[in-house]
Amino acid sequence: MTNSLQEVESEDAEALAGRVAQAMWSRDSASQGLGMAIVSVSPGQATLAMTVRPDMVNGHRICHGGFIFTLADSAFAFACNSYNQNTVAAACHIDFLAPAKEGDVLEAECVERSLSRRTGVYDTVVRVRGGKTVALFRGKSARISGEVIAGLDAAPTAG
Repeated sequence: MTNSLQEVESEDAEALAGRVAQAMWSRDSASQGLGMAIVSVSPGQATLAMTVRPDMVNGHRICHGGFIFTLADSAFAFACNSYNQNTVAAACHIDFLAPAKEGDVLEAECVERSLSRRTGVYDTVVRVRGGKTVALFRGKSARISGEVIAGLDAAPTAG
């Protein structure tokens, strides 16, 4: 049984997204230092998880919003760089909907909503694993020069 060209391209895109995520993760001291973990990455999508540690709670004994923002921003980064084209945040917005508490495992699921040649729009939902939505994050991406994995052809052409 042979795969259609579309199936092969989809498999190649999935493999590329995984390789790019591994390369980015190896250099991402911030996300690693906060105890984040990659749950999944595919073209234009990423899910990261993080456990709220005692040093992440504020004076109200809830997770500081900056840590929730950082988790969402990291998921956004992995989603928008999944095509191996260097991409950075141009703008971000977050709405905090509910508190997270020490010991909660937060998951940030980012999905591409729009992508053009130079910019993209991504929505990230941060939830307590298996539970309530904590925050909604929207990021606008901007492509810059270069590749995450230098020299790797991210867009092979069909013969």
